[in-house]
Amino acid sequence: MNRRPRSLHARPEPPAALDELDGILVVNKPAGPTSHDVVDAIRGVFRLKKVGHGGTLDPQATGVLPILIGRGTKLSSIFMASDKTYEGVMRLGVETDTQDAAGTVLREADCREITRERLEAALAELTGDVWQTPPMVSAKKMNGVPLYKLARKGKTVEREAKLVHVYEFSLRSFALPDAGFVVRCSRGVYVRTLCADAGQALGCGAHLASLCRTRSGDLTLEQAVPLETLLSMTKEAMKELAIPLRHFAGKLRL
Repeated sequence: MNRRPRSLHARPEPPAALDELDGILVVNKPAGPTSHDVVDAIRGVFRLKKVGHGGTLDPQATGVLPILIGRGTKLSSIFMASDKTYEGVMRLGVETDTQDAAGTVLREADCREITRERLEAALAELTGDVWQTPPMVSAKKMNGVPLYKLARKGKTVEREAKLVHVYEFSLRSFALPDAGFVVRCSRGVYVRTLCADAGQALGCGAHLASLCRTRSGDLTLEQAVPLETLLSMTKEAMKELAIPLRHFAGKLRL
């Protein structure tokens, strides 16, 4: 019998009692929902008590989102601190107030004179230890308040730059105004800020057009199940997909 896919905010018929599970789900997050939306949907559909995630993705970003269930939530700090890999597209010649495609255009410039070699040189300058200033539209908190909430009120505050590490920032494709890239980095890197900084260095501006996280720690996109597929499963089928905590033995005493 075919099951109809459930919407992101669907609520199932309540079972007789809440059931618990310990493990990690590797979800392929679609563009649109926040990471917390994904957590809430999984908690509601499968009637789970303890659910968290292992590293925020921006709403328009896709890809690997570790979902931590039951005692798996104790691994949160491990996943948050893990290295990440992303594939994306930057658009040259357009700056936005959010540094991505969701923002308001602040400036447009001619990028036709930008060569692949010049862009590669700009990306090389953003590799290694890099100082980054968190964008105003971000979940970074200032005095307990997320910056994006201040930005919605039209406020801009001073943000402290932080040192992050970028192992790789390389081109995969070059077809102006777009350039495909790969980023391998430490925790806390804002990929959209890397794109904006590259555009600034080139003088034409740039923003992040699309982004997919392909790896979080040891978890890869090949392991990930699309969110809508997951939400259409039975609870027993979902349990079969969960990675048992014994696979993470030695990372944390559970």
